[in-house]
Amino acid sequence: MTTIIQGDELRTIALGRGVVSKATGTLDEDVTPSLFTVAGGEVLITALWAKVTTAITVANTVTIQANPTTGDTSPIVAGDLGTTDTAAGTVLGWEPDSAAFVRNGPPAQAVVSTGTVEIDSAGTNVDGAMTVYCMWIPLTDGATLVAA
Repeated sequence: MTTIIQGDELRTIALGRGVVSKATGTLDEDVTPSLFTVAGGEVLITALWAKVTTAITVANTVTIQANPTTGDTSPIVAGDLGTTDTAAGTVLGWEPDSAAFVRNGPPAQAVVSTGTVEIDSAGTNVDGAMTVYCMWIPLTDGATLVAA
């Protein structure tokens, strides 16, 4: 039997462009690093999730936010990840009704404009690290999203 549509083609149809990922490095309350750069207009993030690569054991709020070049910075997803330890290997999704991280939850979706998507940690002696993954489609012709 011939396969007409391959797995990567089906993911592209359902979720958009290929997976773009960015490692955060050690989370730090004093730094807000960029994860992704958006250029040329609006894009729809069709799937945004993270995988913890170094355990997060210190109480802190982690926010993934859109920071457009014009307009207000606004959170895509935020939550406390260290009060209850978040072990390495944990996949973080999003709870649609509360905009909070959920272990093994569904991926987040958001419309973001030209600018950056960044990660912000608030707490004392924040620790841990993660890799954030994103799939997207352009809403403006020619718009792009790449790892920062």
